[in-house]
Amino acid sequence: MKKIFYVIFVTAFLNAAAQDKVSNGTKNNNPIVKGWYADPEAVIFDKMYWIYPTFSARYEKQVYLDAFSSKDLTNWVKHEKVLDTASVKWAKKALWAPSIIKHNDRYFLFFGANDIQSDYEIGGIGVASSAKPEGPFVDYLGKPLVDKFYNGAQPIDQFVFKDQHGQYYLIYGGWKHCNIAKLKPDFTGFIPFDDQTVFKEITPQHYVEGPFMFIRNNKYYFMWSEGGWTGPDYSVAYAIADSPMGPFKRIGKILEQNTKIAVGAGHHSVIKLPDSNKYFIVYHRRPITENHADSREICIEEMYFDENGYIKPVTITKEGVNEHIIK
Repeated sequence: MKKIFYVIFVTAFLNAAAQDKVSNGTKNNNPIVKGWYADPEAVIFDKMYWIYPTFSARYEKQVYLDAFSSKDLTNWVKHEKVLDTASVKWAKKALWAPSIIKHNDRYFLFFGANDIQSDYEIGGIGVASSAKPEGPFVDYLGKPLVDKFYNGAQPIDQFVFKDQHGQYYLIYGGWKHCNIAKLKPDFTGFIPFDDQTVFKEITPQHYVEGPFMFIRNNKYYFMWSEGGWTGPDYSVAYAIADSPMGPFKRIGKILEQNTKIAVGAGHHSVIKLPDSNKYFIVYHRRPITENHADSREICIEEMYFDENGYIKPVTITKEGVNEHIIK
């Protein structure tokens, strides 16, 4: 009798667990990792998915960056402290919004640090490098790459972008201003534009922070976050242009909250699967059960386009996406 009861109990437990994990035939994969994280940059290196987020905590506790890797887009391995302020002498707090790129068989991680409020403080955008995507990353320059407010843009939320001609750009900016600059091939500084300016402003309407860019069908899609990062109006909008320089005319929002699931959906990145035409948006949001500003989690949804190339509004879900192993 005890054996029969045990079997019934275990079967019921496993069925309940399965129900908790499956909804409408799809696994509940959002959030995709445990813990509070934000500002995720998703990339693909050698058929492996990687995500580099901000550790979501009080500024004084943001002294390191973790990374996550996955072979199938649903099961993630945590790589702790791929970058730490111990290896960046000028960085003391507020390590934010990493952006990573592989160049000449090395990995370059761009990051914001110290949340500077004026040109007279130490901090801004830095660069760290490593021979492996999981680090450890060490300070590449020994000083910030950008440490001043050019065109009114706070030096945070950096994104490194490679255009169709092989030119690398740094696109960045908080405080409702966005700049673009041409990086030197060794990432030690910048190449002036033809008019000898270094930082050009490309701020679209309603821009706040969190820039991201990708190319699709020879068009440049520029995306950014709007609203306040602690508020329910945090969201993602976009524009399309023929050049990374724009001009970028705002088309509209494509990602925002669903008060039945989460609020404050924003600060994202986009990946395209190399073996298909699928696109995914990786972003952070705040669960409706949480009120603290730093209680943010990383989620992923598939992103679709219409016949004219416009991005369709993204529906945020608890299900997320199914597994996909890159062939």
